[in-house]
Amino acid sequence: MDKNFWYLKNCDLFERLSQDQIADVERHSSVRQFGRGNLVYLPTESSDSVFLVLTGRIKLYHITGEGKQALLALIEPGELFGELAILGGGEREEYAEAMLKSTILRIPGQVIQDLMEQHAGVSLGVTKLMGLRRQRVEQRLKSLLFRSNRDRLTHLLLDLAEKYGRFTPQGVLINIKLSHQELASIIGSTRETVTVLLGEMQDERTIDVQKRQIILRKAQHLAHSIDFKLTPALLTKPDQSGEHLLRGAEA
Repeated sequence: MDKNFWYLKNCDLFERLSQDQIADVERHSSVRQFGRGNLVYLPTESSDSVFLVLTGRIKLYHITGEGKQALLALIEPGELFGELAILGGGEREEYAEAMLKSTILRIPGQVIQDLMEQHAGVSLGVTKLMGLRRQRVEQRLKSLLFRSNRDRLTHLLLDLAEKYGRFTPQGVLINIKLSHQELASIIGSTRETVTVLLGEMQDERTIDVQKRQIILRKAQHLAHSIDFKLTPALLTKPDQSGEHLLRGAEA
């Protein structure tokens, strides 16, 4: 059986579908490869398809009036993006770019719409997906409006730790490499400001920065400083080997 079938089966949105339903989605879908830095789509392009990341990583972003990237989301294998197509098309509102060499499954929006009519689980899953994306955008907007650069950066590091964190003897390693410019794009700041803030946090020994990777030495202290509620994953103690992989972390 085609490996794309298994990618679809392991996607949360499709996991409850029958083999015949998944095979039908696969028949109507197509696979594309994107090199690092290649664009999947641009704003104003027609949004007639949904995309499932099979391998690699995709970033979604806007370009501000000053010509800077404002990062909206990082999309990992098994996750969907471009869901505006589910609502019946229109134009894309953001850029989608491959951060790594990526393989993507393009699924026509009409196929998802048909599934939503046939399967309550898919309809509920799509509703949750779109609600979660909207919630994240609203939270980011509130953060940009009401938090300092320091607090926004701390919040981002804790968010990344929950998704990509790996326990080490030194603390929680954020197992994804992001440049200072990319961190700045996410929090609506500048590269220079992020560099200064990371240096201050290093001096305070709350973090370590090693080869573009960040270790949270005192995750609970950082969370307390901005009233961030840690998930159980970040409260789990390392095992005897000194390492424990959090959910979503890269292998």
